[in-house]
Formats: sequence, C-alpha cells, structure tokens
Amino acid sequence: MTAVSGTIVDIVTSDGTADAYLTHPNDHAAHPAVLLYMDAFGVRPSLTRMADRLAEHGYTVLVPNVLYRHGRAPVVDLPVHITDTRRRALLQQLFPLVGELTPERAMRDADAYLSWLTACPRTTDGPVAITGYCVGAALALRTAGAFPDRVAAAAGFHGGNLATDAPDSPHLVADRITAELYFGHADEDPSMPLEQIERLDTALTLAGIRYQADVYSGARHGYTQADTHQYNAEASARHWTMLLALLDRTSR
Repeated sequence: MTAVSGTIVDIVTSDGTADAYLTHPNDHAAHPAVLLYMDAFGVRPSLTRMADRLAEHGYTVLVPNVLYRHGRAPVVDLPVHITDTRRRALLQQLFPLVGELTPERAMRDADAYLSWLTACPRTTDGPVAITGYCVGAALALRTAGAFPDRVAAAAGFHGGNLATDAPDSPHLVADRITAELYFGHADEDPSMPLEQIERLDTALTLAGIRYQADVYSGARHGYTQADTHQYNAEASARHWTMLLALLDRTSR
C-alpha cells in the first residue's frame, strides 16, 4: 500500500472553526477527495486509521469533527476500547450534542468542508465522494441532497434513523440527489429497523437514484468501528469491499 501522511487542519465555517483530520498519499500529487463523516464517538485513532486506509488506496480524505461547536476532538473522554457498558454512558453524553447539530447547521458545515476540499492542493478537480458511519450516514445522505453538483458518491454504514416519519427525515432529500449511493445496514440495529430500510429503498427508487442497499447479517450498529464491542470483522471487511468499489467507480 501507498505510504500516507496525516495531519490536523482547521476549517473555518460560518459558525466557527472545525478541527479535522486530513490524510493523503505521501507524494506531491493530487488525489480524488473523500469526505468521511464520523460516528457519534468522533474523531479518534481508530477513525483516523480508517481514513489512512482510504488514503493508502489513493484518496485525499478529510474527517471533520462535526461536534466542533462543543470543543476540539475528542469532545468527551474516550477509552481505548468502548465496551457496551461504557458505550451507553458515552452516548448519554453525546446524544444531546448530536441533537444540537440541526440539518441546517450540518449543511452549512458541509458547504465549508466541500469548499475546503475543493481548494486543497492535495485534491483533484471534480466532485467529492462521501462515506459516513452511524450519525455520519445521515450526514452523508443529507450532503448528497444539498449539494448534488458537488457530490459524486455517498455511502452510509450502520446509519440510524435514515427514514423516519419526521418532517425533516434524511430520506426526504432523495429527489435532489444525483450521486450514486450505497448503504450497508446492520440487521441487529434497532435504530434502522426493516420498516425504515424499506421506506428508504422506496424513496431512492422513486427518485431514480442509482444505489445499492445491503443488510449485513449478524451485524450490530457500529460494526465497522474496531475500538468498540460492536465491531464485526466480517461485516467490516465487506464494508471495505463495497466502499472501495463505489469510490473506484465514481472518483477515478
């Protein structure tokens, strides 16, 4: 694999300054851009290793701290490994912060992230690809709908509440999307039950979007995150296969 170089960068948004992790092949060339949206636990070593893995495949990857309004990453103290018991306690701290990231705020931020990537000398010209995890899957979907001319592809893994009956549910942006989409749902994820999976599929199909959605058997919410007890090596490996195939199809 290609050697990579990673660093922390600051991105000015309309509401402040977001810290972010940037990683790219360790050369002097420009590479296709990927915006990686974090899960609820945020930017931390296991997530930056995932970004580095994408960079090893020839991408310039930006991982913003989407909760920057509450401080630089990590926003809360995180253990090296997140057990189920610790996970529940951490989510009690984090969910109120995530709840304050309204769709309007999130898309203002997305505009800043996309603009920063476009101006970055380490990225090639053209639209950006996105991958998102947990809450980041909803952000990926919303960003694809808000900026259709700037997003080539978007993937979401173990995303929760992507197609609720709320008036601002993420799936309602489907009719604005032009990107190719991929979703890897977890079949043991109460935040994304079959009813919502079917609702999302219906919305994407009616909108005429090119997409694929798979339900990963035996996977729990968070199956890609190696520093959590939810991690599933087989499901995570499948996620890498599908994500890299999507990026190679749409970003090269």
